[in-house]
Amino acid sequence: MSATPTEERAVKIWLASRSPRRQELLAQIGVAFEVLRLREAAGRPPDVLEVARDGEPAPHYVERIARTKANAGWHTMTSRGLEARPVLGADTEVVIDGELLGKPADERAAKAMLARLAGRTHEVITAVALRWNDATHFALSTSKVTLAPLPRAAIAAYVASGESFDKAGGYAIQGRAAAFVTRLEGSYSGVMGLPLAETAALLGEAGFPVP
Repeated sequence: MSATPTEERAVKIWLASRSPRRQELLAQIGVAFEVLRLREAAGRPPDVLEVARDGEPAPHYVERIARTKANAGWHTMTSRGLEARPVLGADTEVVIDGELLGKPADERAAKAMLARLAGRTHEVITAVALRWNDATHFALSTSKVTLAPLPRAAIAAYVASGESFDKAGGYAIQGRAAAFVTRLEGSYSGVMGLPLAETAALLGEAGFPVP
């Protein structure tokens, strides 16, 4: 497990996430990866419990979850005897009025989230953690997104498309919700779920420069 990377070594990592969006973004910058499936709630305790602690600030929460995913992935890699590679974990949250919105549980929750975000500016915070040997490299990306005022019919139609689900805040900036975004300050890829500039920098710090 103590292999030392060189500049000639190809970038290949374990991704401790099932997110199709993070997979798409990694492929976009030429990072080869395999998905390292962490245990989720299915009769046994999950590897990562994604629940905020009482009074925990949003930046602390996303950092804790990203680091936990990277470290849980590293443990999974070593316990299964898999090839030693950097392990990438990430977490994305939508924050408004200091509150984490998370992912909507159903259509009603999705509509309520979008109604709350409509016509206002909110934050999207993505934390990225990269575990390699005994070091965990970390970066935080914070973006501000402003949505147009949305009538109930537009919200209902969007939620009915199914795009709201499994998305923090109940929308996907890379999908139909792009039509709702009037202003973005920060990282587009970070809002999608993986800030690419920060991710490439972390890989470079770990000795795996992105080509």
